[in-house]
Amino acid sequence: MNEYLVKKGFDEDMINKTIEKLLEQKYLDDEIFTRTFVESRINHKPKSKFALAYELKKKGIKSAFIENILKNYDDQDLALKAIEPKIKLWRNLDFEKIKKKTLNFLQYRGFTYEIAISILTKLTTLDEYLELKDKNEN
Repeated sequence: MNEYLVKKGFDEDMINKTIEKLLEQKYLDDEIFTRTFVESRINHKPKSKFALAYELKKKGIKSAFIENILKNYDDQDLALKAIEPKIKLWRNLDFEKIKKKTLNFLQYRGFTYEIAISILTKLTTLDEYLELKDKNEN
């Protein structure tokens, strides 16, 4: 924040007061930001732990905060959460197209090939689960 405000041309006294106020109100708390960022990503656009860590490091978050937050998550669960909405869209495609789309999609989101393959083996079960879920919602 300090670097950003210096680039914008604010004087040192104003920068110190601003940062102090932001710290008091916990707007510059890296741990809270990291937790909120990860939860938001997982709920709206799940990615692998590796991809999440990479994004956070680019934002300047310390590795200790990142590791502490991400230790509670499992890539297998994140991959299932990421692929679930896509299965509904791809349901009418043949298996080879589904396989290709699944592998590409999961790898684009930062999951390893091994995780993507393990998700493929679960597709039949996941498809059955989604059909039951759809019936119960109606």
